[in-house]
Amino acid sequence: MIISFLTAMMIAGTPLLFATLGEIVTEKAGHLNLGVEGMMLVGAVSGFGVGLYTENPLLAMGAAIFAGAASALIYGFLTVTLRANQVVSGLSLTIFGTGLSSYIGTAFVGKKLSEGIIHFCKPVEFPLLSKIPFIGPIVFNQDVFVYLGYLLAILVGVYLYKTRLGQNLVAVGENPAAADASGINVNLYKYIHILAGGALCGLGGAYLSIVEVPQWQDNITSGRGWIAIALVIFCKWNPYKALFGAYLFGGLSIIGFRLQQFNISQNLLDMLPYLVTIIVLVLSSIKQSKESAPPQGLSLPYFREER
Repeated sequence: MIISFLTAMMIAGTPLLFATLGEIVTEKAGHLNLGVEGMMLVGAVSGFGVGLYTENPLLAMGAAIFAGAASALIYGFLTVTLRANQVVSGLSLTIFGTGLSSYIGTAFVGKKLSEGIIHFCKPVEFPLLSKIPFIGPIVFNQDVFVYLGYLLAILVGVYLYKTRLGQNLVAVGENPAAADASGINVNLYKYIHILAGGALCGLGGAYLSIVEVPQWQDNITSGRGWIAIALVIFCKWNPYKALFGAYLFGGLSIIGFRLQQFNISQNLLDMLPYLVTIIVLVLSSIKQSKESAPPQGLSLPYFREER
């Protein structure tokens, strides 16, 4: 029973992991994008629609990634080029994505994806590692996108902490004027990483509609985008810690199904992940340190002529 729950926890945490990594990359560029929920929904409906009509899982995921990046491009144009308020722009993107996914998704209600896509997304045993007692069946007997989540978390961490481009990105987020003075193309870095963040959010949304729940449901993300934003603070903008945080909150999101037998109010169980999110935000605001501080340039518009 424990192994079954922890295996399901990995699946439930994977869309959160993609979205959290996307928001980390975006915030490292100095942009607070509150449109994660909207980008996930746009990615979810785009991926589901393409998967439904092409029956190709790779094209479906590619469409979700493109849709997420396209949504982020709107936000990027508003906040980088026009220097609009980042909070308002992000909230507008969430409202836009929610409405657009509901409008497009009405044509998909009651429809299911093909058996070919469902089969592609079935768990695959990782050679040798899947035989490790207890850990193997949980961590190394998952679908390919869970493995992709492990890989992306590692790659984003290596990129941020071990490469020159990653260090340039950190400089852009901390002090864009100093980065500009040192020859870094600040706006280019911002655009690239905002788009990359949106692409990851779109992928997270598509995982929900294609793998976790292979049929369309309106508002399929159910607030996961907001949890991902809180997870960025919880993991202190660290992609390695995002692995732990995403799966922890993934477990909280499904624990209600496991506790139904104890006659606990379902409404209370559904509230649990959001309650923990609030507690995390409160504790994070109380216990501040240099290590857990956000990028200094976060949410501040940059105008080159003002430096």
